[in-house]
Amino acid sequence: MTQIADIRFAATDTDTLAEATGLIAVLVGEGGKMDAGARRVNSLTRKALARLSESEAFAKAKDGDVMRLSFPAGLAADAVLVAKSGPKPDQTTARRIGAQLAKAQGRHPMTLLLGKTANAPDVALGLALRGYNFTDHKTDKGNPPGDVTIMTDDPEATAKAAQVGMAVAEGVFFTRDLTNEPANVLTTDDFAARLAAMQELGLEVEILEEDELKTLGMGALLAVGQGSASPSKVVVMQWNGGGDEAPFALVGKGVVFDTGGISLKPGANMEDMTMDMGGAGVVSGVMRTLALRKAKANVVGLVGIVENMPSSTAYRPGDVLHSMKGDTIEVVNTDAEGRLVLADVLWYAQDRFKPSGMINLATLTGAMLVALGHENAGVFSNSDDLAGAFLKAADAEGEGAWRMPMGKAYDKMIDSHIADVKNSGGRLAGSITAAQFLRRFVKDDVPWCHLDIAGVASVKAETALAPKGATGWGVMALNRLIADRYES
Repeated sequence: MTQIADIRFAATDTDTLAEATGLIAVLVGEGGKMDAGARRVNSLTRKALARLSESEAFAKAKDGDVMRLSFPAGLAADAVLVAKSGPKPDQTTARRIGAQLAKAQGRHPMTLLLGKTANAPDVALGLALRGYNFTDHKTDKGNPPGDVTIMTDDPEATAKAAQVGMAVAEGVFFTRDLTNEPANVLTTDDFAARLAAMQELGLEVEILEEDELKTLGMGALLAVGQGSASPSKVVVMQWNGGGDEAPFALVGKGVVFDTGGISLKPGANMEDMTMDMGGAGVVSGVMRTLALRKAKANVVGLVGIVENMPSSTAYRPGDVLHSMKGDTIEVVNTDAEGRLVLADVLWYAQDRFKPSGMINLATLTGAMLVALGHENAGVFSNSDDLAGAFLKAADAEGEGAWRMPMGKAYDKMIDSHIADVKNSGGRLAGSITAAQFLRRFVKDDVPWCHLDIAGVASVKAETALAPKGATGWGVMALNRLIADRYES
């Protein structure tokens, strides 16, 4: 797994600053406001920080922006990084400070002076998340992330508060690694093996192989993978940190590569379809975070892992499939495969675990990109309560999400004349009809959300807390939802 920067916490010691090597980072607020650590650095550098705070560049900078003073006089350090911020940055600004410092840090060791700064754990989280660099398949892997020593006036309390954030960061990194992996590495077997390895964290992990899936009647899921030499699987991860209450269920689409099947996708950008297991990646990352932080909740994560390939054994447009629920499905487009995988896993989750609620995640539709771009995931739900709680959690974590409409009027678009339902309603309202399809496999008494993460799972440009590529979107929001809704 990609290594997280080693972040340590120590008591503020201004006497050691002159000899500190690598980088020194400080916070300076409007009007040149500085804490004791920054004032000491300012004194050692012959008031260089004060001069910077009076500059036009500093005046134009936004909260959280970082400026660099290279080879400062009076210090052994190579540079001083100056983040524009007062002593009480809000959560968003604190994480942005950490992220901008991580970008500026590179692979150098850094001493960060936070003193009594509020939200210091969020600065540390921003540092960890933006320090991600996926180099597994590069010959030159570069140096590991630079170590960070965060000096605060209460290092023990800060370190304890930061522990949850580091568990979240590890879950995000796990999701990003899975989503970034090429399909010749992250095969269905390899994916399942990586999840099975999380048993060492205290998760109960089961791998359901094809024979058992056939016995269960998962004809929809198995059809998607029957054109591939890689065996289809369902992996069940249980975290039992609560009492006797029913678990909350997370369900993820894990298509390790999606060619579109017989309904072959255009060749341009097909290489991006290594990320079509992004929903399963998020579920896996959340389960890792819950185990690492010993969450006091019962949560089960289920992922359907398949590969959608064209071959002589592939399923075809016109086929009729039998789902685990018993509903029959007419295939009109083999590229509408994710909903077939989810249909069976959703039904299995309800049939076996009787969950208190359920959220599924999937890079499901290109229509979601058209509707919301890369800024928000689409949220579809049968429960105002659960949808509202998730949207609140996503907003609190800065992960964009937007509620989308559903309704019976859309059902007629997926009516079939030869089966109970067809797997695509065409281009119009494509994300909504996909959600309506999934809704048929959710029992009326189960609160449920479908998160279409096609636009947010992997992006071509860096975001506030991640380099370009896999974002790990959803791990923080779902962890927050579980903490707020089931642990508070």
